[in-house]
Amino acid sequence: MAEEPQPEAAPAAVAATTEVAVAEKAPVEAEKEKKVEEETPAVEAEAKEEKKDEAAAAAAAGGDEAGAIEGTGSFKEESNLVADLPDPEKKALDEPSWSPRKRRPPRRWKRSEETVVPAAAAPAAAATEEAAAPEPEVQAAAAPEPVLIWGVPLVGDDERTDTVLLKFLRAREFKVKEAMAMLRSAVLWRKRFGIESLLDADLALPELDSVVFYRGADREGHPVCYNVYGEFQDKDLYEKAFGDEEKRERFLKWRIQLLERGILSQLDFSPSGICSMVQVTDLKNSPPMLGKHRAVTRQAVALLQDNYPEFIAKKVFINVPWWYLAANKMMSPFLTQRTKSKFIFASPAKSAETLFRYIAPEQVPVQFGGLFKEDDPEFTTSDAVTELTIKPSSKETVEIPVTENSTIGWELRVLGWEVSYGAEFTPDAEGGYTVIVQKTRKVPANEEPIMKGSFKVGEPGKIVLTINNPASKKKKLLYRSKVKSTSESV
Repeated sequence: MAEEPQPEAAPAAVAATTEVAVAEKAPVEAEKEKKVEEETPAVEAEAKEEKKDEAAAAAAAGGDEAGAIEGTGSFKEESNLVADLPDPEKKALDEPSWSPRKRRPPRRWKRSEETVVPAAAAPAAAATEEAAAPEPEVQAAAAPEPVLIWGVPLVGDDERTDTVLLKFLRAREFKVKEAMAMLRSAVLWRKRFGIESLLDADLALPELDSVVFYRGADREGHPVCYNVYGEFQDKDLYEKAFGDEEKRERFLKWRIQLLERGILSQLDFSPSGICSMVQVTDLKNSPPMLGKHRAVTRQAVALLQDNYPEFIAKKVFINVPWWYLAANKMMSPFLTQRTKSKFIFASPAKSAETLFRYIAPEQVPVQFGGLFKEDDPEFTTSDAVTELTIKPSSKETVEIPVTENSTIGWELRVLGWEVSYGAEFTPDAEGGYTVIVQKTRKVPANEEPIMKGSFKVGEPGKIVLTINNPASKKKKLLYRSKVKSTSESV
């Protein structure tokens, strides 16, 4: 499922034990709001999609930009600590009709209609309702059930509430009325969509686990969600996800479910917590823009934009084809600077190195150039990886000191290989004999991505890894090692 370049357009992961008890509008009013809520994002998404299609067509006549990297990735998250906020932002957060620190609900969703009632006007409104409404209605309005979103109460003294409200305020540039309207719309949508029941639903789509998944964290601690749309080259998988209207609806629910579960398990809404994620979207072999998935893609984009504000810290597009870069240039004038500052685009040749700027190699899955492997018995994400650059037509040596009575294990990877590699043990003792551990050989580009080695040491010395790069281009070398005592290695 290809995504439009929007900051919240691609999250797919996340979570919430949502306890929302919000009364619906009167039928006529509810229908009007629903129509406005659904038509506006749909029209916007359609317009942007058309722009994207036009840009892609125009780009077809352009040159090859496969080596380019675009997007600044300069976005820096603001603090959620109230004490750190600039005065205008504090004022917006402390707005009487908005502030969660007011003891009474700042605004109410009334059962008879969706009118927002400021806390200060609540007594008068309650009196009016008492005169006009039946007794059960008055009781319902007087004792509203708590309203929560992503497990966080929207009213009260919970320290997480400010963090959630700040997301909506930032999404609307601290315009309180607009932020409140967005929040209200999101709460009502969650009720209509059935988020609470969706969390536990079995949608029976295990095949999509390789399409969208969470893996590790970036260098700042944000969870990382990977989107691998090339998996839809499998025609059976594509048909299972998008074959008919019912399947497309189930896919959309799966997408939202994954996002909600991810929020619950991966994010922390405390003022100093990590409450956003990094999205990595792999465009290699992704399906064309036109197809059965297009309508559900646009629907997902609209839902994520409208109901999940400020959940993306960075969005890294890798294996980006030249036409996508050209299309992005055409779209750029329609995006805010804040949105553009979150985007990073990397061509196939520079995808791995671009990821390593933001995510340590030990956290990056093997398929994207890193060293992370599921169920690896030897190394984990706590075993740091060292990065080296091998200059063109040069040799790089890596020395790993070892002690007596131990076993040393190591693994290395050269992106793109096409190098010569060998390993030997050199003892510290003068006159000792060097032991060839791995005879030097040429490693082709199609070699296994990671090469491992181990050696049982009987005396102090060092393992020397030698990598010779005969190519005219520099190479990226990744390696790490671990020493075990002889007793541990048995």
